[in-house]
Amino acid sequence: MIFRMMQNHPRLLDALFMAVAVMSVVRLPAGEPSVPVWQTFEQSLTSTQPHDDPFSGVAVDVVFTTGTQAWRVPAFWAGGDSWTVRFAPPVAGEYRFRVEATGPANGGFHDGKRSFTATQPAGHNQLLLHGFPRVAADGRRFAYADGTPFFWLGDTWWKCLSKRMSFDEFRELAADRAGKGFSVVQIVVGPYPDEAMLQPGWETEGGMPYLDRGFREVNLEAFTAIDRRIRALVDAGLVPAVVGGWGRPQAGGKSTLEQVGLEGFKRHWRHLVARYGALPVIWIVGGEVKDAYGPWSDVAAFVKQVDPYGHPLCHHSPGDPRTTLRDQNAFDFDMIAIGHDGQATIAKTLDLVASCRDRAPPRPVICGEACYERHMQTNFEDVQRQLFWSVLLSGAAGHTYGAAGVWQAGVEGDPGIEPVYDWATWREGMAYPGAVQVGLGRRFLEGFEWWRFEPHPEWCQDGCFAAGIPGEVRILYRPKRKIYDWQGPVVKGVEPDVRYDAFYLDPVRGRRFDLGPVVAPHGEFKAPRLPAPQDWVLVLQRRRA
Repeated sequence: MIFRMMQNHPRLLDALFMAVAVMSVVRLPAGEPSVPVWQTFEQSLTSTQPHDDPFSGVAVDVVFTTGTQAWRVPAFWAGGDSWTVRFAPPVAGEYRFRVEATGPANGGFHDGKRSFTATQPAGHNQLLLHGFPRVAADGRRFAYADGTPFFWLGDTWWKCLSKRMSFDEFRELAADRAGKGFSVVQIVVGPYPDEAMLQPGWETEGGMPYLDRGFREVNLEAFTAIDRRIRALVDAGLVPAVVGGWGRPQAGGKSTLEQVGLEGFKRHWRHLVARYGALPVIWIVGGEVKDAYGPWSDVAAFVKQVDPYGHPLCHHSPGDPRTTLRDQNAFDFDMIAIGHDGQATIAKTLDLVASCRDRAPPRPVICGEACYERHMQTNFEDVQRQLFWSVLLSGAAGHTYGAAGVWQAGVEGDPGIEPVYDWATWREGMAYPGAVQVGLGRRFLEGFEWWRFEPHPEWCQDGCFAAGIPGEVRILYRPKRKIYDWQGPVVKGVEPDVRYDAFYLDPVRGRRFDLGPVVAPHGEFKAPRLPAPQDWVLVLQRRRA
């Protein structure tokens, strides 16, 4: 309702974004050397020496210290003799910083008195109040820096930095997704999937991000436009999951890493860390990467080396994420991305979720790409519900949705991909019902201590999925079956000394159908007839005294 009101009053929408935009970056005016914790301190740095190749040939780091803690933060070239550093202080206190650069005389950067104060977190943006998302202490979930559980519900916007989607349209989509309950946006900042290098579709409002295949010449205007969109996601309360580029072979037969080269991708990733590391981001080193497509593990190790915050890092894997790259040392979580073939993809994804959870060390596992809604006129909203509920109740740390039209930023007359998979536009894809229904699922689960849930397949049968907390709550998902099938599921192993009440949740509209007290004299509860032949969520909740 709020989003519809803002759509009808575009000036209100603009005012909202302008109001929240100031939260994510603080440029310190003279006489006010302070910034809230987790917000971005931005400082311009000037060199007194000329540099022939400032982007590729000069490395500028800024070392921030408070007490005994220190962070080495890469700065990025901002044109001419200027560099910019962005830093988000993770703790309150007095900070000092110094510049360290390659070249004689410290690259021409002269140290003066450089300091600022970090104050307590401020504002209303949860990402900036609780701190950057990270892997939780149990190694299975995600949490904010202060330990508050973080629920990953992602959306797929691979090509949404393209100029064919305007900045105002980008903000409209961000507001829509935030309003529907999404928390993460997976977006490519680099070579796009299914495109040759440096194709026009990669251009932002400022042009092509790089001007050569080796990523030696940067277009600062293009990255200024990218900055604006990445910040708009954060201002909307969405975590950017930044993909450094697509991994598999593109036009020309070589992978992007083979075309750009390892040193070029390192330059690119250092640039991304310098620009966006001071925001609540997640890193995806590359899309559809494996050893056959180049030394992606070396790129991942480099990202870990230059990122002072230790943002969670994964690779988007077109198979088993624990084996597609032999060197797993840099990765913090597993991302599964195996295709769009309906029930076959769901089954394979679930097998990989279980396989990843059985491996050491423990890591969160995410379904990062599967069965985009209406992709090639398949995978309608019932598939989206089944994916969401089955992977979450099987122990995944979250789920990423995708919609035809949205992922490739399709617009009328330009579907954003060749060959064309879908002529849907992003605005049509934005309205697909599956997005509402997975958001409904997230909000429902957040009514419980969902981060304590463990999968319990022994609680159910006949293709159902179950998870929960023994003695407190059991949640079972029954996928859609044949028509004219009203048969309720059976819940096994019900504790005889726990008094449960039961209800059905309609995962389509969120309606609740109360079933009363659970009667299970022999440890089995035969749920009553379903309200209708569709998929259902059955909940057994301990009765309050």
